[in-house]
Amino acid sequence: MKNVTLNNGVLMPILGYGVYQVPDYEECKKSVLIALENGYRSIDTAQAYYNEKAVGDAIKESGIPRDEIFITTKLWISDYGYEKALKAFDNSLNKMQLDYVDLYLLHQPFNDVYGSWKALEKLNKAGKAKAIGVSNFYPDRLVDLLIFNEITPAVNQIETHVFNQRTEDQKVMVENGVQHESWGPFAEGRSDFFQNETISKIGARYGKSVAQVSLRWLIQRNIVVIPKSVTPSRIAQNIDIFDFELTDEDMNAIAQLNTNTSSFFDHRDPERVKWFGGLK
Repeated sequence: MKNVTLNNGVLMPILGYGVYQVPDYEECKKSVLIALENGYRSIDTAQAYYNEKAVGDAIKESGIPRDEIFITTKLWISDYGYEKALKAFDNSLNKMQLDYVDLYLLHQPFNDVYGSWKALEKLNKAGKAKAIGVSNFYPDRLVDLLIFNEITPAVNQIETHVFNQRTEDQKVMVENGVQHESWGPFAEGRSDFFQNETISKIGARYGKSVAQVSLRWLIQRNIVVIPKSVTPSRIAQNIDIFDFELTDEDMNAIAQLNTNTSSFFDHRDPERVKWFGGLK
C-alpha cells in the first residue's frame, strides 16, 4: 500500500475503507473485517455515522496490531465548542475501545469551528489524535482556519470524483501543506457514473472496472481515497488498483469530465447551512 506523508510526518495510506451509510452494527463490523482481510489498513468512520462501536469491535476482533491500522473519525457540529468537542472525542474513543486515533476531523465548516479546532489542537499535542484536519472546507474557510491557528490541518476531506474534480481546491491545499482526501469517489452512482463511456473504454484496455479506473485516477493525483461498499467482491476489487497505471492521455481524457459542480449539495448555500444546523 502506498502512503502519503502528512504535514506533521504521520504516514497515511492513500487508499482506505469508508463506512458512511453503514449504520447497522453487524453489517458494518462484517464489512470492516472483510476490508481488513483484503489488505485495507485505513478505516474512516465518524461520530455521525453511528458505527464507531462496530468499527472498534472489528479492529479488535481482527487481531491486527493497533499500530498497523490508521483510524479516522470525525466530530459532528452538534458537539462543536471547546469543552463539548473534548467530551465527544472521549466518547468516540470509548466506543472504538482505542487509546488514540490517527486522524480526527471537524466534519463540517459550521458552528464553533475555532473553539473546536483549539480542542483538536489540544488532543493532537496530547498524542490522542496523531493528526487533525477538516472535512468539507472550501479554500477560503481552510486558509482562514490555518492562518489564525497554531496547527495547520493535516487533511481536508471533500467531495471529489470525476464529475467534480476540485482542481483549484487541491492547488490551495498543496500550497498550504494540506493533504487532499476524497469522499464520494463514485459520486454515489449519480450521473450514470458506473456506465460512463470514457472511463469504461479506458478500463477495458486494462481489464479494470469503472470504479477501479476512477480510484486509480484519484491516487495518481495524490488524493487519498476511501471507497465504501458492503459487497465483499467490490471491497476486494476497490483495493486491486496498484497493478496498473493510467497514461497522461487517460488522465487528460478523464479530466474532460469535470463539471465543477457538486453531485450532492453546496456547503456555501444558506438554505443548506440551515439544513445542517437542524441535524443532531
